[in-house]
Amino acid sequence: MLDIKTFNSALEQLEEERKIPKEKILDAIEQAMAAAYKKDYGKKGQIIRAKFDLETGKTDFFQVKIVVDDTVVRVVEEEEESAQNTEQSGEYSIREEGDERVRFNSEHHIMIEDAKKIKKGVELNDEIIFPLEPKDDYGRIAAQTAKQVIIQKIREAERTSIIDEYGTKEGEIISGVVQKVERGNVYIDFSRATGILPVEEQIPGEYFQRGQRIRAYLVSVEDTPRGINLRLSRTHPKFLEKLFFIEAPEIQSGIVEIKSIAREAGARSKIAVHSNDEHIDPVGSCVGQKGTRVNTITQELSGEKIDIIPWSEDPKQYISNSLSPAKVISIEVAEEEHKAVVEVSDDQLSLAIGKGGQNVRLAAKLTCWRIDIKGDGKTISSDVPEEEIEEEEIKKK
Repeated sequence: MLDIKTFNSALEQLEEERKIPKEKILDAIEQAMAAAYKKDYGKKGQIIRAKFDLETGKTDFFQVKIVVDDTVVRVVEEEEESAQNTEQSGEYSIREEGDERVRFNSEHHIMIEDAKKIKKGVELNDEIIFPLEPKDDYGRIAAQTAKQVIIQKIREAERTSIIDEYGTKEGEIISGVVQKVERGNVYIDFSRATGILPVEEQIPGEYFQRGQRIRAYLVSVEDTPRGINLRLSRTHPKFLEKLFFIEAPEIQSGIVEIKSIAREAGARSKIAVHSNDEHIDPVGSCVGQKGTRVNTITQELSGEKIDIIPWSEDPKQYISNSLSPAKVISIEVAEEEHKAVVEVSDDQLSLAIGKGGQNVRLAAKLTCWRIDIKGDGKTISSDVPEEEIEEEEIKKK
């Protein structure tokens, strides 16, 4: 005998722990009961449904018939049916060319003329419901079928619940615990789902241990045959943006905007900010008192250096700011080519270019301009490969 109180308690526990709505679990149980009933007592082509009463524990069974007419089905006479027994398969049989109608099955269909005698205003494809005799004695195969249906439906409901939960968190920072590290990929436990931080999405030099808490940017939620996977990144420019969003209230409120980010994860980043309030310093808001805000982010990013610069509508001013900490003498811009030639003093050339060309390369990514640096009798372009710039630095030494 079913203990309703215990049963309801189990439903509430499933709802709380797995975040599966009670209605979804009930639906799974009803489908399982219907499948078991049909297995032992049903007929070919029948549609059987079950309704479980949570208060009494009683299950009612119903047969459903679809309302049809002769435009949808073919009514096969007994003689014709007997002649076609060797040709027919399931509900369908060999039919005249161009006739797409299915064969009428009295267990599955009800003609509209008969349906109107039972229910007024009935239309094609409506359902007519007939109560069935309750049964509580099922065979082993039927019971096994019911069990499989319940497990499958609960898994489907849980997957849907997880996708709904984490789908709303795409583009946000989430926190979990390192489960394992395998072939460089870090698997992170988020209680109801597993996150994957691939090698290429990790900041160079980072090392993770099992049980360590970690924060990462949720790039996407993937539904795979093995379960729900959360694809994560710690190198994505948006990860840096979201960290500033957390640390700087002015960014959360929209007073300060992040206009652009250029990042070489683990080494250096540039971020351009703008204030919508002339009384608020955008750079100061991101740096924080005595550098507390930017230092917190630098620590999270394993020591990555962050240059915060003021954004400007004026391309010359913006490009000049982007090359910080180098000081610029003059800038010539070619709008058509989206190219800028920047002149710096000889003692500022190394600063403007940066180690391996990193500073000018990041400035170009930040501003979306090609930047050529002139100084000390030479010109270095932002699109020159890092290896060539390093070779030049070695020769100079």
